[in-house]
Amino acid sequence: MRAIANGIVRHRKLVLLLALLLLIPALFGMAATRINYDILTYLPPELDSMIGEVALENDFNLASTGMITVEGLPLEELLDMKAEMEQVSGVEQVFWLSDIIDPTIPREMLPASIQQAMYEENATLMLVRFSAPSASESTMNAVAELKGLLREHSFLGGMSVILQDTKALVDQEMPFYILCAVGASLLILFLAMESTVVPLLFMAGLVFPILYNFGTNYFLGQISYITQALSTVLQLGVTMDFSIFLLHRYEEEKGHAASKEEAMANAICNTFTSITASSLTTIAGFLALCTMRLTLGRDIGIVMAKGVALGVICTVTILPSLILTFDRAVEKHRHRVWIPQLKGVSRFVTKHPAPILAVFLVIMVPFTLAQSKTNVYYTLFDSLPQDLTGIVGTDKLKEDFGMTTSHFILVDESLSNSEVSSLCDQLKTVDGVTQAMSVDALISPGLESQFLPEEVAQLAESGGRKLILANSAYKSGTDQLDTQLEAMNALVKAADPSGVITGEGAMTKDLIEVADIDFSNVSIASIAAVFVIIALSFLSLSVPVLLVVSIESAIFINMGIPYFTGTSLPFIASIVIGTVQLGATVDYAILMATRFREERKAGHTPKEAAQLACQFCSQSILSSGLTFFAATIGVAAISRMELLKSICLLISRGALISMFVIIFILPCLLMLLDPVIRFTTLHWLGKEPHKKTKRSTEPLITSEHVRKEVSL
Repeated sequence: MRAIANGIVRHRKLVLLLALLLLIPALFGMAATRINYDILTYLPPELDSMIGEVALENDFNLASTGMITVEGLPLEELLDMKAEMEQVSGVEQVFWLSDIIDPTIPREMLPASIQQAMYEENATLMLVRFSAPSASESTMNAVAELKGLLREHSFLGGMSVILQDTKALVDQEMPFYILCAVGASLLILFLAMESTVVPLLFMAGLVFPILYNFGTNYFLGQISYITQALSTVLQLGVTMDFSIFLLHRYEEEKGHAASKEEAMANAICNTFTSITASSLTTIAGFLALCTMRLTLGRDIGIVMAKGVALGVICTVTILPSLILTFDRAVEKHRHRVWIPQLKGVSRFVTKHPAPILAVFLVIMVPFTLAQSKTNVYYTLFDSLPQDLTGIVGTDKLKEDFGMTTSHFILVDESLSNSEVSSLCDQLKTVDGVTQAMSVDALISPGLESQFLPEEVAQLAESGGRKLILANSAYKSGTDQLDTQLEAMNALVKAADPSGVITGEGAMTKDLIEVADIDFSNVSIASIAAVFVIIALSFLSLSVPVLLVVSIESAIFINMGIPYFTGTSLPFIASIVIGTVQLGATVDYAILMATRFREERKAGHTPKEAAQLACQFCSQSILSSGLTFFAATIGVAAISRMELLKSICLLISRGALISMFVIIFILPCLLMLLDPVIRFTTLHWLGKEPHKKTKRSTEPLITSEHVRKEVSL
């Protein structure tokens, strides 16, 4: 590492040039990476709902659809709108009454099945079939164009439309997320750093790993819009610590190195060792998300773990080159540091450890109970602004046609028409089912399917399956709909063991079941991974317990607050926050425990060591925690998407709670449980525990001096 460090220092201009050149392929990779806006596509492919979804897409070309509710529009104008929409690139078909029967026939003379399915008082229904999946660029562009063709009192709804609304909203808000994160982080760094130039260098240094991370996402094929929106602010907040560690070490090394180049080389070597170990816990926390069956977790986990690893590399290569290049400006623009060491707090904590822990344990009881009862919702549409075009159009479908949730049922083509009709009759008896009809009966009353146009006949039967449509009065993600789906599934399987039910309701039900298992798996995996890394780092059985328990208690408090405030959380927030908060803030606990051990090795008593550790670590923890808070709270404040708002609010609040727990609670635990730690840790105090050793990080402080300080 020494040779590499010397090479970076000597060839810093070349390093910066190479870093800039690497931005070119990164930008191309970023532009070519597909963004997926459909969370339901991350469900395991072996589920019935996903098998049905694939069949709808490949065989019926129905997985990507939109519904148009038309109120009071003259027939001629309606047909003109239909014709214009069919010319839009990406639209396979706009299906309406005119495709199967003469539209001039009076409504009351139409078959009852058609009247029920396509008319409701003064409204009629049109179905738009897209030629590509809902979240594809082709469909997104087609939806955007269709919106411009809508006549007055016409409403476009459905999953495809809502996904396009989501894309437009994310694209609109993304620049503001980044501006808020950067601006708020800079404010904290200006208060925490001694030079006005340093925060700017930190931000410039972070641009490289963030863009490299986005660029290398190309090799993943696609990332979710949640990953896209969160990765920048999370990477900024999580990896800023590394930059702070490097600068502090460089300033320290300058005090006894022959030149600034030698000081930076020493800083690179020492920082790489420390931040590599530190980053492993963060990477492990993110990679724990890969244990989720819902592959959205793998998406977020891989991107964020990759971002942390790139942050480490860039911190020891690009940032040193920037600091050395602008060293004169750094020295010229120095000012006082506004974030202090908490000397008074450290004295208070070490004077009253037992009462502090007792109060904390009392506080933990209600929060531990509350966090398991926090209300979680799975209906993804609820996390979006309710004035979006797709939401308004979908609400119209519910209002005019009772299509609160639509089910697509696929059965084998070997079932006779009478068997399919019998199944529809049985489905109608299920509580909450408002309609159930075979598409064949709907589009060909009195006609044989083979006499219909191919694209129309395809709606009834394709790929060896027949299609049944059923509408429900219940909202997806509710207990009522889950019970309804179980009853419907029993009837379908009785008629055809290979039959499947798909659609938003069935996929949401599967999402709930998968997410409940994922929550447990991710929690266990993240805790186990972090525990093992800390245990190996400290060669201890007790230290990882204390550090993980400290952060987990902060997570419990964070997750319990929504219960007391009556706030519902989107399901993905409750899964992600545990791993993010654990992986990102356990570094604070490691820093505190490491300093406590150093002070114990230096011959200080547990009380003295706890005070010194709390005092000297508090400034770094405050700087890091407040920066992490600042990077995420801005997104929570401005985002109109409840999903992103909730995740960022939890992360920002979690950073503050973890910061509080590590500063106030962990020193008490280390101090009181020092005998247990000594017994369960290999060489906790070293081979000569009472020999005073001079540390490079701070001036030597004797035990007698500390005893006088503690007694004050």
